[in-house]
Amino acid sequence: MGSCDVWFRVCIMKLEEVKQPEQFRNYVEDPQTEIQKRVKEHYYLQHRYQTYDFVKSMHKKWLNFDHAKLPLLDCLDLLSDLVDASDPDVEEDANIVHAYQTAERMREAYPDRPWLHLVGLIHDLGKVMSVWGEVQYAVTGDTFPVGCMPAKSIVYGIESFAGNPDITHPVYSTKLGIYEKNCGLENVTMAWSHDEYMYQVLKNHPGCTIPEEALYAIRFHSFYPYHNSGEYMYLANEKDAENLKYIFELNNWDLYSKSDEKPDIAALRPYYQSLVDQYAPGPISF
Repeated sequence: MGSCDVWFRVCIMKLEEVKQPEQFRNYVEDPQTEIQKRVKEHYYLQHRYQTYDFVKSMHKKWLNFDHAKLPLLDCLDLLSDLVDASDPDVEEDANIVHAYQTAERMREAYPDRPWLHLVGLIHDLGKVMSVWGEVQYAVTGDTFPVGCMPAKSIVYGIESFAGNPDITHPVYSTKLGIYEKNCGLENVTMAWSHDEYMYQVLKNHPGCTIPEEALYAIRFHSFYPYHNSGEYMYLANEKDAENLKYIFELNNWDLYSKSDEKPDIAALRPYYQSLVDQYAPGPISF
């Protein structure tokens, strides 16, 4: 067992001490549950249409950072009516509610690391692409590498990729695909989502001083086949092994804060504005 695998196992053990995973992310199909119908439809669309070429087209579309120029909290306000179609744990709560729930949990857990409070608040802010007209299967949901074979643990399984031409591609359908073993996740093209978009937006902002490990957590927090199931370890390198704990720090409160009481956003906003002023000030190009 390699060092990456060992570190993954240790992190999983620590995470399970404070989590009860069976209470969340329930994808068991129930034809009487509208949420389950919505979630399944989302993932079948995502898995059919998120090809390697599609993702590259999204890079060209969104990574020019010419869609809007807004301060972070003004942009966050745009999520006041957005419901994540991929999330089986929410029925009608807007994403802004989840943002403040996550941030407040992280504020309590890590009082001496204020940038993590801000990361909790903005980790899903890339979902603003949906507000600007992007289809949700290119914005929300678990992520996975494109350009190689999908892992068995992906939500709804390999059968949900029916119709995706990459599944029969002579290279993209192989385990390594276009990648080299242990190339590092930063060199892997992920299914297009709010994770990669928000990471790139922050990296592009000259005033951003959020630590790199926190940006890493934003970038891969939806990569559940990797950090929740141990898949794709053959693509990870030592840097990824070292940074895995930061994904867990975010996801521990991202996932398990959704049943918390609704936050008083107006009362909390001044504190988070102070963090924005410190770590990501001014208008940001999206």
